[in-house]
Amino acid sequence: MEFMELLDSAGRLTQQGLSEASARLYEQWIENTPSPMRHVACFNWGTVLDALGRAKEAELAYRRALEFSPGFTHALLNLGHQLERQGRHEEALAQWALIAQQPAPNETALELRIHAVNNSARLCEQLRRFEEAEAWLKLSLSLNPVQSGPIQHYVHLRQKQCKWPVYEPVGAVTHYQLLAGTSALAMLSATDDPALHMVAAQRFALERVPKPPLLPLHPAYGPRSGRIKIGYLSGDLHMHAVGLLTAELYELHDRERFEVHAFCWSREDGTPLRARLRAGFDKVWSIGGLTDDLAAQLITSQGIDVLVDLQGLTNGARPAILGKRPAPVQVSYLGFPGTCGIPGVDWVIADRYVMPPELLPYSSERPIYLPDCYQVSDRKRVIGPTPTRAQCGLPEDAFVYCAFNNNFKFTEDVFRSWMRVLHAVPGSVLWLLADNEWAQENMCRAAEDAGVARERLIFAPRVAPPDYLARFQMADLFLDTFPYNGGTTASDVLWMGLPLLTLSGRTYISRMAGSLLTHVGLPDLITTSLAEYERMAIHLGRTPARVASYRRYLREEGRQSVLFDTPRFVRGYEAELERLALQHRRG
Repeated sequence: MEFMELLDSAGRLTQQGLSEASARLYEQWIENTPSPMRHVACFNWGTVLDALGRAKEAELAYRRALEFSPGFTHALLNLGHQLERQGRHEEALAQWALIAQQPAPNETALELRIHAVNNSARLCEQLRRFEEAEAWLKLSLSLNPVQSGPIQHYVHLRQKQCKWPVYEPVGAVTHYQLLAGTSALAMLSATDDPALHMVAAQRFALERVPKPPLLPLHPAYGPRSGRIKIGYLSGDLHMHAVGLLTAELYELHDRERFEVHAFCWSREDGTPLRARLRAGFDKVWSIGGLTDDLAAQLITSQGIDVLVDLQGLTNGARPAILGKRPAPVQVSYLGFPGTCGIPGVDWVIADRYVMPPELLPYSSERPIYLPDCYQVSDRKRVIGPTPTRAQCGLPEDAFVYCAFNNNFKFTEDVFRSWMRVLHAVPGSVLWLLADNEWAQENMCRAAEDAGVARERLIFAPRVAPPDYLARFQMADLFLDTFPYNGGTTASDVLWMGLPLLTLSGRTYISRMAGSLLTHVGLPDLITTSLAEYERMAIHLGRTPARVASYRRYLREEGRQSVLFDTPRFVRGYEAELERLALQHRRG
């Protein structure tokens, strides 16, 4: 059999669903046909084996291809992917490094080289080897500066490492290109401009979300009746901020009026929280193995009236499901605190603080205004034993400022403000989350540049949620980040009785903590400019008696406030979803 005949025959078998037969055909041809094209046949054999899930055999097929043709770049690339899937990360990186070092005499060779470099950057970022990932991205952008994906990752990697300025041009990539290429998620930390948030979200939707069909799926199964069916769409229903906030919400739904479904691709992390979340639903549908089309059809087949998306534009999101409109009412909530621009999502859960009238022109979704705070809370969160300051590495007699938000939320302007606060409050320290070694070192250097000894920055390791909650009791004042406020963290801080100082701006995300403070009864801890925020932080550091009064208020009144009245929240939330569902049922 000639080589072209082999390709034709094997391709037909694969198209007919006979991949096993296709694999056998390739294997027999390779063993029995001396041909200068055996390396290509081995490569194709490997792709068929990979599709069949036969990882080790696919690896061997690619290695055979390289025996026949040691410089076969396509085989090197695929071998790297195969090794990565098996968890052999160093070996995968080694394969791609071979390609990255090759010259690129033509456009095809250059594309393959860039592909290998981008694979290395992606894997290093996943492995939290941020400095290596950034170096690979710089190489990629030097080879081709017009790449949206590497630009997005370059910007966000610098945010994660607290490398300021974040928008440092690289090669031929300009500041404008970096700003224009910033991902929707990274833009939340980069600016308080709602127009830029809107543009970043729209670009994501245009690039990543398939064009929605002319006709929605949901009418296909006829009119709804009986209990209203609420579906929650998420990959974060496990040990994640969304899962931690929402567990009690599902438990408190009124089962006489509502049937509650989860459509999720969350990992089974084996935690008590995951088990509790699963138990909170009437039905849990695992859609991790379904295509977006099949997942949307499943949602429609279950007669879901209201589909609540808890993912938005965050990592792992599946917006194409929403674009097919499997439910008549589709709502965005919690996962992405801002406009998503996703076709098919018409509503966003909000309150009148996080989404004032002047913000509405910058949102593709219409607000569902809840009567109190937009954010649900869990009153059953488990709290560990209270540590001592010594156990936390904190000085006993210092004023302890705390900022446990993720490091990528830190901005140069706010960090400099924090350093001026430490200057103005002698002996005070700033307690931070040890997220990664590069962020830690960069913050220590920035502190020294501002005249603050690096020893006044104290880094806490990540711990289990109960211990994380318990140690808030060792701080005096929590300093919120801006423009990306704390969400789940702010709720935890106030639940544990720690006063929180925030700066409210012009965007949904920069007003989250202000909403929480308003509804817990401490609106005087909301500031509206960086200068006011800094003055207040200094004043509170110098007047610990006032801070103690806030702590006393939170201890005595905080958990009885509307912010933590979860049954009241659920009643207001259900009333709005019921209103929209019934409006649709009535046509």
